[in-house]
Amino acid sequence: MRDTASVRGHLPDENPGFVGRRTELERVSAALAEHRLVTVTGVGGVGKTRLALRAAHRAAERYPDGAWWTDLGQLDGERLLVALVADSVDLADHTPGTSAAGLCRRLADDRLLLVLDSCEHLAEPCARLVAELLAAAPGLTVLATSRRPLGVAGEETIALDPLPPAGPDALALLRRAAGEDFPAAGPAGEICVRLEGIPLALELAAAQIRLQGAEAVRDQLGSRLDAPPGARFDLLAHTERVWPSRHQTLRAAIGWSHELSTPLERLLWARLSVFRGPFDLASATAVCGGGPLDRATLPEALDGLVRSSVVRPPDAAGRHRMLDTIREYGATWLDRTGETGTVADRHAAHFRGLARRAETEWHGARQLRWYRTVDAHHTDLRTALDRLLRTDPDAALDLVGSVAFAWSCRGRLREARDGLEQALLLSEARGRVRARALWALGVTLVLQGEFGPAQDVSERCAREARHAEYAEPAGTGAGRDRPGDLTLDAAALAGLLALTTGRPTAADVVVGHVLDAARGGPADSAARLRCHLVRVFALTGLGRLAEARERALRLRALCEELDEHWTRTALEYQLALTGLLEGDPATASVHARAMLEGTRRLGASLGVALGLDVLATALAAAGEGERAADVSGTGEAYWRSTGQPRRGLPGLRALHEKYTDTVRASIGEPAYEEIFLRALTGLPQDGLDRALRGPGHA
Repeated sequence: MRDTASVRGHLPDENPGFVGRRTELERVSAALAEHRLVTVTGVGGVGKTRLALRAAHRAAERYPDGAWWTDLGQLDGERLLVALVADSVDLADHTPGTSAAGLCRRLADDRLLLVLDSCEHLAEPCARLVAELLAAAPGLTVLATSRRPLGVAGEETIALDPLPPAGPDALALLRRAAGEDFPAAGPAGEICVRLEGIPLALELAAAQIRLQGAEAVRDQLGSRLDAPPGARFDLLAHTERVWPSRHQTLRAAIGWSHELSTPLERLLWARLSVFRGPFDLASATAVCGGGPLDRATLPEALDGLVRSSVVRPPDAAGRHRMLDTIREYGATWLDRTGETGTVADRHAAHFRGLARRAETEWHGARQLRWYRTVDAHHTDLRTALDRLLRTDPDAALDLVGSVAFAWSCRGRLREARDGLEQALLLSEARGRVRARALWALGVTLVLQGEFGPAQDVSERCAREARHAEYAEPAGTGAGRDRPGDLTLDAAALAGLLALTTGRPTAADVVVGHVLDAARGGPADSAARLRCHLVRVFALTGLGRLAEARERALRLRALCEELDEHWTRTALEYQLALTGLLEGDPATASVHARAMLEGTRRLGASLGVALGLDVLATALAAAGEGERAADVSGTGEAYWRSTGQPRRGLPGLRALHEKYTDTVRASIGEPAYEEIFLRALTGLPQDGLDRALRGPGHA
């Protein structure tokens, strides 16, 4: 779950350049109060997204369960539509399957506003999904933006026109974008009229005003827009058949910006169109370099595109982006240069390399940095995977096998499973790449609770690891007489599956056998660390608590030396569980809070839910009934965000039930339920903050 929001939900920050639209804003606000589906339609660049965002911020307080934003522009097709919407409402969906059932369950009892931005290229699948969600969730309201209506029964459509060209709002937008206080009469007013008040066209003109002055821009637009259509520009091809003159005006404005760009800027504009998400200079250089665009000229060309408002200025993380309409224009020029396939392949190769580096850096001090890098580039990693599934399935298997574990840790289980299953089906690659992908798929299936399929994948993973490390001439392990990392990870997967199905003896035997045969210490590789982690949990399940605690503390010290986060967080969970089993709830609480800090840094909703359960159990064991009820209610909110009922290791479930029954009796059932429900319906982030503050804090 996002832990930085001050209110329930997630909406992007508003654009400070929002101007006017008072009447339209009132219409959208009134429509949201009366209708469950409101779609704002209009041409590209007319300001649909800005209006919807302003309306959503304005209406958010009316929805107890929040207002949530989904940018559909990052999707090429409908395959991951449900997964993206689920992620946008903080449903880290751990349920199996590909239908919208988990999303329907998540929203069924909520009163929330779901904003679906840029639906036009997915209008039919969006319509089907929206109809299903509205039927399942009576308290749901959907605000959509699209170049055409979705066509769902009960839809209220609000057609958004450009700003009145001769009115004060168009001039105000131009003034703000250009940073200059133009008089109403003169070149600026003429520019607004010539560009018909289209906000995106006005922003592009404002960028040129900053470079050339208003009079020069007016003259250039006059000569172009007064010419016959065929003599204006090579315009974008759109399929819409409404507002044709305004489409031509917007296309002409974009084409004019294109013509004013330098040849290198135009080339970069075209190549940048392959990015579906935000991009930084390093990625732009790797993907778009070549020919006249090199490390010396490309940054200058990018700066030029920023100055002309074709590319948005970098955010705090140094990432740029393009608006969809401008990106589409660049894509048409990329196609005309004949470079579409070449640049798409370069994009896929770059993000495949990024995925490989992320996997390599997982075991070490840069784990958290690369985990966040994978998350930040998620859209383009997924775009690269889709490209490789079509053109090079073996490379697709390599890419998804490198990032799937990080995706699963982040709660993107459906996307991880979907990509892994497709790549495994299409690729014929054997050895390390396949074994690693099978391991990642097995972990994903275990986290989804799909234990039958996970068992089959676990066995396939073990066979593939043996093939890679013993049958192939250039094995990837420690030698044919010793198991390598692939076999270790296969054993860790088998052990994890045994643990989650209540078989700690089997888990101990399988990882113990492999660890005894392998050379090296626990910190020598991520696979060895994972095997030792499974063994610690197995010993706990077997009741060998002192041994489990001793091993866990040694492993945690190694993780601290490595600055390794994921295993350290899991060890804190185990140490909390051991404290409970040994009758030491105070120690259990300390470790549970350390686990929660780690899982919050990793953005892992499932980990937060598990950590809150063990903390609630420790508080209940210590007799702190009110705090236990509060933490337990927050935990239930996080469990619901995973789409699953409460679960965890069998030993913890039994302890949780035992001590919860005790504190329910001690403080009274009504008091417990009141506190529990208050935490469940409050802001989950606030509940997590309260849990982390510990005793002695308000």
